[in-house]
Amino acid sequence: MIENRTILIVEDEIRTRQGFSKTLEAWSAGRYRIECAESGQAALLWLEHHPAHLLVTDIRMPGMTGLELIEMQQRHKHCNPVAIVISGYAEFEYAQRAMQLGVVNYLLKPVDKHQLVQAVEQALLIEDSRYRIETMEKLIDPHLLDTKTTRVNYNPLIRDALVFLDEHFHEPITMRQVADMLHLNPSYFSVLFKEQTELTFSEYVSRLRMQRAKELLLHSGLSIAQIAERVGYQSDKYFIKVFKTYEGLSPSKYRSQKK
Repeated sequence: MIENRTILIVEDEIRTRQGFSKTLEAWSAGRYRIECAESGQAALLWLEHHPAHLLVTDIRMPGMTGLELIEMQQRHKHCNPVAIVISGYAEFEYAQRAMQLGVVNYLLKPVDKHQLVQAVEQALLIEDSRYRIETMEKLIDPHLLDTKTTRVNYNPLIRDALVFLDEHFHEPITMRQVADMLHLNPSYFSVLFKEQTELTFSEYVSRLRMQRAKELLLHSGLSIAQIAERVGYQSDKYFIKVFKTYEGLSPSKYRSQKK
């Protein structure tokens, strides 16, 4: 899981809000930032100035329902958090609308601590998966870095290849190895990969490794040598050379400037 993420709790009942916050603070142990809002309007105001990765919201609240909050957030925001809704009512229309809005879980009150933590962990796994997919798509098309558009329609074999690379980029991967896994002729796989991603296999792997390296440089205290090993380079000198080629500066300078 990616750390340094924010969970926003939206609940008008103060005791329930405080209970959820205390439960998630104890579970998080500092890994995540836990924020609270007492209404949908307050949540929207907060979201105007801060990113949230997971939204945990009650449905029935004065002024604006939790579902209306999610809908407005999706309509007006560039990035949308995954959402868990909580309700004191097992109403079919609420559940149906929640599904249409892409809500990842629907909990009924009273919600116990174990149930809340389990739902949050599952939601963060989904958010993590979405992040990885977006990262892969941005690597393929740099114009996506500042747009909401995503490329869909990849050949299923290429999608399988991208998922495999995302999970094994830290290992010594060859194009033949991936082609064999997909039961494809290496030459055909090479052409198909370039056609679908607009990058050669080696270019894509390098970009993927650089993306992970940048994450580690900014969000970990690992040394340059340790990061090089984590992203699949046996030599930190070669890692530094490749990093300079892509970023125009050394990993250490990148870390100091961005931080």
